[in-house]
Amino acid sequence: MKTKYIFLDVDGILVNYSNELPNSAITAIKSAQANGHKVYTVTGRSKAEMYDYILDIGFDGYIGGNGNYVESDDQVLLHQLMTAEQERRIVDWLQERKLEFYLESNNGLFASEQFETQGEQTVIDYAAFKEKPGAKSVTVRKVFPEMIFDGELYRDDVNKISFILNDYQDYLDAVDVFPDLKIGTWGGVGEKALFGDIALDNISKQTAIATLLDHYGADKKDTLAFGDAKVDIPMLEYCGIGVAMGNGGEEIKVMADYITDTVDNDGLQKAFQHFGLTD
Repeated sequence: MKTKYIFLDVDGILVNYSNELPNSAITAIKSAQANGHKVYTVTGRSKAEMYDYILDIGFDGYIGGNGNYVESDDQVLLHQLMTAEQERRIVDWLQERKLEFYLESNNGLFASEQFETQGEQTVIDYAAFKEKPGAKSVTVRKVFPEMIFDGELYRDDVNKISFILNDYQDYLDAVDVFPDLKIGTWGGVGEKALFGDIALDNISKQTAIATLLDHYGADKKDTLAFGDAKVDIPMLEYCGIGVAMGNGGEEIKVMADYITDTVDNDGLQKAFQHFGLTD
């Protein structure tokens, strides 16, 4: 079989919403690689949030920051960072608004002064939104086990910035204040979103995939993308085959070429078997 390029979002695809990694997913990935296919993670996570138990699977590469960073076979193909001036302007605005935030860098996740205390209810609400068992016992340090709480907040190594929404108006105001940047939300739908995020405007998961394919001279018809959320839809539309997880939202299920089972019910392995990627 011709080499296929397989792109996996992490949360809700590779791991469940409790950050648990099924053994069946590891087996499927290694089997696909043994058959000559390439497997990449494509995620909003910066590399500092790609913990060892994930990286130890041995992927062929990694796309992070929702597309600002592309690495393949230990070679960095792309890394677009906010300028120090952009980053300082965002940090100052968030602090003036009394919005707690964390900076997402490949060198670490750097939290604002009150993020741990102000974010406690937010991460509980996020866990409940994802229907995570024991949501009420979730803490910031459990969700972000390697977060740095006393680091420098004016930096030149930032991929993107996430911040707690005190009100949906905070997101709308960010759109007005930073027209040159990409403003999004996550952890909820529409006005129920829990977080906002700010990133460079000219990046996306699909542009990052295109960069990687260009590097190898590969055709997007030989690609498969796996997602579970609305933010993954453009990636699934771009790739040759788009697969939605059984635990995904209705919007992505409607547009997907194939719907597999949930993460916990070996959905990744079942999809790999369905498309003949594994033995």
